[in-house]
Amino acid sequence: MSDVPLWFFIACLGWVGVKLVRPPLWLVLVLLIGGYLLADSLFGPVLDTVTK
Repeated sequence: MSDVPLWFFIACLGWVGVKLVRPPLWLVLVLLIGGYLLADSLFGPVLDTVTK
């Protein structure tokens, strides 16, 4: 069995979720940009310890 990269799995899961749930585009963009900015902020190390 081959290993699937995590980023590819998350991208596929996100694509399926958007197709099934049909959230508004602005909500998807806010979550993506907000997650990126939050990970790069001072909360990044805190989130890293919580998610591990």
